[in-house]
Amino acid sequence: MELSLEDAHALVVKVMKNFEQNEEYANIIADHIIDCELRGLSYGGLARILSVTERLQRTGNPVNFVEVVHETPTSARLRGYDNLGYVVGYKATELAITKAKESGIAIVGANETWYTGMLSYFAEMAAAEGMVSIIASNCTAWVAPHNAVDGRFGTNPICFGFPSQDVPIIWDIGTSSIMHAEVMLADRLGHELDEGVAFDKSGLPTRDPKSALAGAFAPWGGHKGAGLGMVVQMLGILAGSPVQPPDLADFGFLIVVTKSDLMMPEKKFREMISGYADFVRSARPAKGANKIRMPFERSHKDREIRRQVNSIEIADTVYKKLKKIIEN
Repeated sequence: MELSLEDAHALVVKVMKNFEQNEEYANIIADHIIDCELRGLSYGGLARILSVTERLQRTGNPVNFVEVVHETPTSARLRGYDNLGYVVGYKATELAITKAKESGIAIVGANETWYTGMLSYFAEMAAAEGMVSIIASNCTAWVAPHNAVDGRFGTNPICFGFPSQDVPIIWDIGTSSIMHAEVMLADRLGHELDEGVAFDKSGLPTRDPKSALAGAFAPWGGHKGAGLGMVVQMLGILAGSPVQPPDLADFGFLIVVTKSDLMMPEKKFREMISGYADFVRSARPAKGANKIRMPFERSHKDREIRRQVNSIEIADTVYKKLKKIIEN
C-alpha cells in the first residue's frame, strides 16, 4: 500500500512514543526511517521499526537520555544507555560537527546503543557543513570471517563522506554479503535469501532466513571485506563496545569529522571533489553496463523523486502490524 510522507512519519512517531520515546527522540528516529524509505532502502525503513519494537518488548524501554561521559576540545565519548543508534549516532554527529567547527577536527565515540541505521545519514549531516567524515559502527557477531562459518564480527558498516559543489560524495557499505535488516525482512515476508550469503548453525549454506539468523552471514568481498569488517569491529571497541557485543546491544559507534580548510580552502576542495566526480563519470561503461555514477548519486536522486511524489510503498503486513502496536 501507499502512504504519504507525512502519514508515514507520523506513524513512526506514534509507534516510538508508544515505547516511551520523547518527542525529540521519536522525531529523530522517524526522520532517519523515512529517509531510508525515500532512498529505496525499505529493509531499513518502516519494516525496521517492527524489529525495534520486538527488541524493546524483550528488554524494556531505555530510561535514561544519551549522555556525554568524557570530553576534550577535540573528542568526546557518549553513553547511549541502550537508546537506539539513530538517536545516539545523531547526537554523536552533532557534537562532532560542533567541535570540528571550533577545532578543525573532532572524534566522537559512543557505546551502549544498537541499530545505528544508515551511516550515510550522518555523513550527509557533516557534508552539509563542508566537512569530511569517516564513520564506523560495529555490532553483534553475525558475520563469519573468510573461509569460516561462525560469526566473529558484525555486519559492520563503514562510511566516508565528502562535500562537493552539488550532491556530496558518500560511500556507505556494510562488510557482510547481506545486511541483518535484509534477512529480518525476508523472514517477515517469507522470502528466500540469495545463494551464498549465509550459513545455518551447522555450517552449511542456507537460503532460509531463520536458519541464517541462527547461523552466520558470509562476509562481503572475500578476505578483503572480512578484513575490513574486523577493522570496524576494533573501531567499535575504541568507541566503547565490548569485544563481543551481545545480541542487539552495546554496539560501538565512531565518527571522525574534519574541516577541509585544515588542508586547503573549502571552496577549492569542493571544486576539486566535483571535478574528480566528473572525471569518474566520464569513464566509458563496459559493454552492457549502465552510465557510471558516483556513490550516493542514485539514492539522492531516488529520494528527490519520492519527495515529489510524496508517497512511499509499504508492505501490507508491515503496515497492519505497526497499526496494531498503536491501537493496543
